[in-house]
Amino acid sequence: MATDADVLVVGGGSTGTGIARDLAMRGLDVTLVEKGNLTHGTTGRMHGLLHSGGRYAVSDQASAEECIEENRVLRDIASHCVEMTGGQFVQLEGDSDDYFEEKLEGCRDCGIPADELTAREAREQEPYLTEDVKRAISVPDGAIDPFRLCVANAADAEMHGARIETHAEVTDVLVEGSDVTGVEVRHASGPGKRDHAKPGTTEEIRAEYVVNATGAWAGQLGDMAGVDVEVRPSKGAMVVMNCRQVDTVINHCRPKGDADIIVPHETTAILGTTDEEVDDPENYPEEGWEVDMMIDELSNLVPILRDSRTIRSFWGVRPLYEPPGTGTTDPTDITRDFFLLDHEERDDLGGMASIVGGKFTTYRMMAEQISDHVCDKLGVRATCHTADEPLPGSHDFTLLHDYMEEFGLRSPIGRRSVQRLGSRAEGVLTSTDPNPVICECEAVTRAEIQDAIEGAGTDLNSVRIRTRASMGNCQGGICCQRMASELHPEYDEPTARDALDELFQERWKGERHGLWGEQLSQAALNYALHATTMNRDGDTEDVDFAAFDGGNRGD
Repeated sequence: MATDADVLVVGGGSTGTGIARDLAMRGLDVTLVEKGNLTHGTTGRMHGLLHSGGRYAVSDQASAEECIEENRVLRDIASHCVEMTGGQFVQLEGDSDDYFEEKLEGCRDCGIPADELTAREAREQEPYLTEDVKRAISVPDGAIDPFRLCVANAADAEMHGARIETHAEVTDVLVEGSDVTGVEVRHASGPGKRDHAKPGTTEEIRAEYVVNATGAWAGQLGDMAGVDVEVRPSKGAMVVMNCRQVDTVINHCRPKGDADIIVPHETTAILGTTDEEVDDPENYPEEGWEVDMMIDELSNLVPILRDSRTIRSFWGVRPLYEPPGTGTTDPTDITRDFFLLDHEERDDLGGMASIVGGKFTTYRMMAEQISDHVCDKLGVRATCHTADEPLPGSHDFTLLHDYMEEFGLRSPIGRRSVQRLGSRAEGVLTSTDPNPVICECEAVTRAEIQDAIEGAGTDLNSVRIRTRASMGNCQGGICCQRMASELHPEYDEPTARDALDELFQERWKGERHGLWGEQLSQAALNYALHATTMNRDGDTEDVDFAAFDGGNRGD
């Protein structure tokens, strides 16, 4: 039977793009399909923690050991996506001494560098920590940009011949006899240049092997193939603050509980999280009380949070999995380890495997394991090189500061541009054209926006995840229309307006549960700018302009 690819990967998150990169580097013909943008699912809705493994050093030591191993790998191959902030597990007065000692010993048993800090040492490192700190454990946690990492994996896969097909939702898994032979996808309107098929059309993509890397959606794809994949989705709420109240990852050193971590990420701090099992990974309640609880609880660690500005909130769904019959009732007790399900061995259905569970930090390890499995099935003897070969943007990253000097980038804006672009900075920033700032909050310049449009076309949300434009304090109120203007003259006005509307609505979605104080004022200003000044909340046919006074004060 003729096939379109050796391997078809379903899912464009960290694991899916990591698998596509791994297999393409081994010389296989790979197609990846994703129903939304890259990072549409769990990967785009996480707190950005690069785990040291410390969080699992007591409860799940196998996962802890995987985390510290991959932590070291990602620091090497994805240096332009990682900030090594360091982390603390903070014990407050009244917290368990026994658990603190267990945590410290568990970290050392798992090979995680861990040092005990006195209360004074902990507060010298993080001055805004509460005075109720008793002591802390220092670990090599970090912050990582999941958007940049996934784009880099997808880009490298493409460079090695893979086809990356976004906005292509799987509507059916093709089964012939006892073998999966491919999938049917429905193409939606996607990111401009990246459209490979007309929106609204369907396409059958046939492959020698299909990999289900859809995370929390793995059970839904399994249903299409007639097999059970018992994923247990668990939602978690996160809150984005207006600035970095801490520069170190702060964990509350206690056995388990909601609202126990603060992750400094780019210009913000992200508070997390909750852990509640849900039936549907796309349809679950987003409750305002979760935001309040996050701020209240974590203010016990960092009191300044009580009076700080919240700019948005978001929810993500963990793809938790445990073998059938385990019977765990509390999702916080489910292992964070990952599992490879060979459906031929497990369900007598050849041609497909699922990769489930795991964490963002271990995505590359997961991809390597299932890629080894696929190669074994297809009789391919190539080996994995993803732990040794840097991702695009991280080649020769030691030249970063040389680039800053070369381009005269001594301002904070220039430095942030080069830090985001990494070793790609020379190619993007070398130009004689004017390079104004498009997004002041995140210091994103025209050159970066145009570079992102080159890869993403008219999908400004894809431009956003590549550059962080519109992700700052104003949540796009000031810069959304500037980003849309950069689509001209290649795209016409209706296309640019549609792209602007889509981006602005996506930004608004995350603001709804944080409308108080300064952020409420910001939302009102955004409304005034967009709905009133630009008249973007309706047409002007029924407006009585005579009723206005031409800008002068009335009587």
